[in-house]
Amino acid sequence: MKPDSEPSAPTPSAEPLPAESTARSRKRFVPIAVVVGLLIIGAVTAYYFLALRPYETTDDAFIDGHMIQISPQVPGHVVTVFIRDNQFVKKGDPLVQIDPRDYDVALAKARADLAAAQSRLAQAKHQVLVSRAKAEQERAAVGVAEADATRAEADLARYQSIESRAVSRTQVDAAVAAARASAAALEEARKKADASDAQIGQDQAQIPTADAGVQQAEAALRQAELNRSYADITAPEDGWVTRRVVEQGQYEQVGQALLAIVPHNVWVTANFKETQLTYMKPGQPAWISIDAFPQRKFRAHVDSIQAGTGAQFSLLPPENAAGNYVKVVQRVPVKIVFDEDDLPQRMLPLGASVVPKVKVR
Repeated sequence: MKPDSEPSAPTPSAEPLPAESTARSRKRFVPIAVVVGLLIIGAVTAYYFLALRPYETTDDAFIDGHMIQISPQVPGHVVTVFIRDNQFVKKGDPLVQIDPRDYDVALAKARADLAAAQSRLAQAKHQVLVSRAKAEQERAAVGVAEADATRAEADLARYQSIESRAVSRTQVDAAVAAARASAAALEEARKKADASDAQIGQDQAQIPTADAGVQQAEAALRQAELNRSYADITAPEDGWVTRRVVEQGQYEQVGQALLAIVPHNVWVTANFKETQLTYMKPGQPAWISIDAFPQRKFRAHVDSIQAGTGAQFSLLPPENAAGNYVKVVQRVPVKIVFDEDDLPQRMLPLGASVVPKVKVR
């Protein structure tokens, strides 16, 4: 018998050993990780240069605008309040009426005083005409007196030239007396004429005084008309009524706050860090995100940059020259104005939070 054949040697398995598999997987993973890492770095770099670096933004920004304080210019009791809280009013709409009766009386008195002053002015002008007519009459009387004096002097000279036998002493004395009387009458007429001329000057001097009285009465009338108009308080601009504290029946003093009106024209005051202002300048475009209306963004532009930090204009500015100093990044208010074609048509409350994004590069 043939001896049994020897068993064949075992063939090696086709599956790789665990150590070899791990090494091979690691070799494949490293290039992939490098590629992915480079892609992430490239994406982050592109995002920074395209979305972050050209823009400056801050969440320290708020809606700002004018707030017109409405106060009475004349004192009095409030008889009518025409508005309610948060109502929209247009320019010229009535807001509050102060009791006008006292001012109506003052207005009527001012009109009467003006009429009286105008009458005194007309009387002064008429008196000048009367004085001129009287002066002309007195000058005419001077002419008559001069004629009488001339005739009397001529008669006296004629009597004195005749021989004493042809004329009696009585006739000569009568001629002398007539000459003296006519001379005295002439002097009196001249003095009356001078007095009439002086009276004209005196009467003419009354005209400026009377005219000044008319101007004073006209000024008092205008003041009375203003005071009467101040009793009807109207809206100076279109806007919303806010902070209404006036009530019917109250007695209001001059300058006392009644209410405020917030016009529609608003803007954004953004407090940027001083390190964010390197490339910022007026005219640069901006986009405004309003917390109250997150569904859209509003287009705007930088209007101006305040010439000083907010701390510098605070009630108590910091005194850096005293004590220990710790550097704090300051913030500078920047005014951002909505574009006209994208101005919000709804009411934006003053002080509402916004987030502006300004393109600086």
